[in-house]
Amino acid sequence: MKVSAATSLSGPVGGEAPNIPFGPVAALAARYISFVERQGHGKRLPMPLMPARGSCWRRHLAILLIGAAIGASPTAGAQTMEERARNAAAASRSKSSDSEAIRGNYLEPALSGGTVASVDGATTFSPRLSCASSATMLEIMVQPSSTGDLGRLSVARDTDLDGHFDSNVLMTQPISGICANGVISCQAGSWNGCRPLAWDAHGQGGLRLVEVTLPELSGCYCVNNSCGSNLVSSNLETVLKDLGGGVVGAITTADPRIGVAQTGIEGPVIRYVGSQTTACASDPHVSQTRYRADPALITQDALTASRSSSVFQTLAASPAASGRSQETRSCSIVREIDIEEPDADAIIARSSGGYATTQISQTQLRFLMGSPADNSLKGGRCTIFDYRMTIDVRDPDRLTSLRLNRYFGDDWVQLRIDGQVIASGPAGWTENGLPPGTCERKSTYHASPMLDLKPLMPAGLHEVWLRVAVADEGEAYAEIEAELDLRCNPRERVVDMCAPLTQGSQCSLVDESVDDVVTIKSGVATGLQPLPQIRQFGTGRCSYQYAREFFTKRRRYSCIIESGTLSAPDLSRAAYILDRSTETILADRTIGQDGAVTQSTRAFGLPDRPPVPACEPICKSRAPKANDGVGEAGPVATLQTTPTGWDSIYHSCDSSGQCPLGPGEELVSACGCLDDFPEAVTMMQSLRLAGADISCNLEAR
Repeated sequence: MKVSAATSLSGPVGGEAPNIPFGPVAALAARYISFVERQGHGKRLPMPLMPARGSCWRRHLAILLIGAAIGASPTAGAQTMEERARNAAAASRSKSSDSEAIRGNYLEPALSGGTVASVDGATTFSPRLSCASSATMLEIMVQPSSTGDLGRLSVARDTDLDGHFDSNVLMTQPISGICANGVISCQAGSWNGCRPLAWDAHGQGGLRLVEVTLPELSGCYCVNNSCGSNLVSSNLETVLKDLGGGVVGAITTADPRIGVAQTGIEGPVIRYVGSQTTACASDPHVSQTRYRADPALITQDALTASRSSSVFQTLAASPAASGRSQETRSCSIVREIDIEEPDADAIIARSSGGYATTQISQTQLRFLMGSPADNSLKGGRCTIFDYRMTIDVRDPDRLTSLRLNRYFGDDWVQLRIDGQVIASGPAGWTENGLPPGTCERKSTYHASPMLDLKPLMPAGLHEVWLRVAVADEGEAYAEIEAELDLRCNPRERVVDMCAPLTQGSQCSLVDESVDDVVTIKSGVATGLQPLPQIRQFGTGRCSYQYAREFFTKRRRYSCIIESGTLSAPDLSRAAYILDRSTETILADRTIGQDGAVTQSTRAFGLPDRPPVPACEPICKSRAPKANDGVGEAGPVATLQTTPTGWDSIYHSCDSSGQCPLGPGEELVSACGCLDDFPEAVTMMQSLRLAGADISCNLEAR
């Protein structure tokens, strides 16, 4: 007989008993079975919620009183309580046993508009957790080079989730290391001249890599030939997942509404299916996401919402909500200092074409294209020469000016931006074919229009096209100059998450630490105050020192919740049963609707407990792993005697007692009751002490 989670089972226990939903009872039964199995036969079961007096059977009886209503039910004849509990547990595990099961059964269908089923499969529904979705929100393609580095990395995005890619980032600089939130670019095939780069998607220029310090990156490892051969090809799936995780992390941090519904890998490409969750509006600064910018707003908004909610007010006025209780709440006051270190390449860059990029000053760049040497072009009668240059405008807000400084051509010259003619000479030349006049002009046409190109070149890739018509011999040249805003723009704010508790009359400060110095302990001031601190923020030329009275305050408040008086529960029936029952007789007392008291007794016995193993058998294996991690001093492998190490892996043994080894694994310990706790403690203690040896701490100990 199939019993769904919605089925209610009832039965008398010396009187009327309420209907008990199958789901909670099954869960309780499963917990009881597991508890009994762990204790073994003949032992006293420590039940802290029951009276200490009496023997073991009394405590078993206290639990069985909860499920006694099920025992006499007609539905219970088909399956025992143990069978129903185990079936319910197995059904739940099949739906949510691990992250893959949760993602496949709940997360992906909910985000992509699919169908979600209940645990027993009896009920299905289609939740709407997203407002917009894209078949492919993000596509990342990599191409390894002969040096082992990633020679080419392409990231295509559908930023507005309309089903079409509208942003493309192409990086041809060698990528020598992969991190959880960025990459490391070194000289090809080596670990020299390395630049740590982190993914960032906050600017209007879209996704980009910004230079950071190595400690700001996490989970880094080396992939080029300085650490091994063919590391990318042999670990392509891992490399793609790590790159994609960093990109997705940057995108979802910049816009919390974006969610990833599905991931797929095909050769050197990883694709992400995305959707817009939480906030169904085109403006990212809606109420659902503004809490990230100002976390303190959520408390006040919650209070406002509760006052206008009839459901909340009904619950608040109910007997269950009345009473007086005390709860502890923790909060913090953090001074956040954000310093943006702009980089010229993060504002505008020549991604292809042209022949040079020159830096006139710290804030001026010139992009040069053409063939400027005198008579470097041989035309014959009338020949068209084309020169193309692609300029990537990544952050237009920091682009002070972008103009066409000058250009020249012998004999005719024409300039286009994204196919639109913006300048020509010595006369108007707007067509794609030959110039409108005699090709031979016997002179070089020069122009310095200082033409503003910012309206023509918003954020994104733009093609500059230089065309010259040469009759005999000639030359061509164009110069585009960019003026950059490289100010650091430091921003400081104090995020006070304690304001609602400070203003509340029912809350009192219990503990406080200011920059890790305990100033209040158990409600009493310690008299200690932190020394004045000067902290450095930012790197390079955007490095600033700030002297402030504090940087982080951590507080704990004790708050009184007052709303009436709760009535004490009636435990007289439970006390009667426990005091008058024996190992073989169940005594009970019930009170009818007319107030009449009925006392009864009946035979009672504990169910047989099936034999259970002493433990869940597990096995230990190991698999070789390249020492590809990196640190401040370079790849870890250069500091070790062997280039490879081992990953230790633990498996649950299958029903036949065999260890399910994975690819490349070798067995270390066969199936059994393994206990590696001392080894784990030793490893953790070694790491803790090693970290203490290399850290500098000025605190008094």
